[in-house]
Amino acid sequence: MKKFLFIFGIPFIVIIGYYILDTILYDGVKARSINEDGFAAEYFALDTVKNKPAIVLIGGGYSGEYWGSQFAKLGYVGLSLPYTGGENLPKLTEEIPLEYFESALKWLKSQPEVNPNKIIVMGASRNAEATLVIASTLTDLVSGAIAYAPSSVSWSNTVLPYNSDEVKPSWTFHNQPIPFIPMDKLKGGDSENLDLLAYWDAGLNKSEYLETASIKVENINGPVLLLSGKNDKVWPSAAMANNIEQRLKVNSFNFSVQNIQYENAGHLISRNPENDTDTEDREGSMKLEGKEYFFEFGGTQAGDNLAKKDAKTRVFAFLESL
Repeated sequence: MKKFLFIFGIPFIVIIGYYILDTILYDGVKARSINEDGFAAEYFALDTVKNKPAIVLIGGGYSGEYWGSQFAKLGYVGLSLPYTGGENLPKLTEEIPLEYFESALKWLKSQPEVNPNKIIVMGASRNAEATLVIASTLTDLVSGAIAYAPSSVSWSNTVLPYNSDEVKPSWTFHNQPIPFIPMDKLKGGDSENLDLLAYWDAGLNKSEYLETASIKVENINGPVLLLSGKNDKVWPSAAMANNIEQRLKVNSFNFSVQNIQYENAGHLISRNPENDTDTEDREGSMKLEGKEYFFEFGGTQAGDNLAKKDAKTRVFAFLESL
């Protein structure tokens, strides 16, 4: 839903920009590109590290590389793992096989830098949905989950406007769909502003699908950290985090659960915690049927920035407690 386009027309600026980004992002921890066993990822680990917890950043991208570097600097291992859009990866977020993540996790488990019993998956928004699905399914490979702005259910592919129009599962395992709530494609109206919360609430009210589509978080084989903004206007992440917590309680979950929710914060709390300016854009846009519509991320800039910084400390504390 969000695009960030950076154009550098002058080679000198390109070079300077690269070195600035390289310094800020990696800060002494270089990524190693992995392209084997059917997956592609960026691997972050110091040469001196042995048998340490590893965190898999589901979805990869800039956020995955930022967090991978941060974790490596603290003596952990990071794996930034995209699953769409790259070379030899699906173009659309639909019918993504969990076997792809399984291959990456098995590879990671065999690395000497990694403690095979302490592998955590982490993601935000739809990647948080994937994170919880992975953790609740691949229980012999995953030891816990961190989910920013999470979903309590699995959704159909059609919740993303650029996916195909035919209703399909977003995730599959052993060639079988992960149960989901089927959704019509989002449509615009007379107003140029979208009410995204109404769209998701309508899906969550489909009681005939809700139980089967609810992510079986009680199967997760380790602690869970949920982070959300109470004023999220992209989707009801705080309410869905409460649903997750309630499901874990009902099923007598054996591990710790933290459901952290922030006042005056919205959907942007997962952005770079070191950057106080990257939440200035309070509005996003998307094209529906050839027309551009706008939506709010929710929260305030100050609220998001406070939440991002506090959430980062909680993520590190979560890892220290493993």
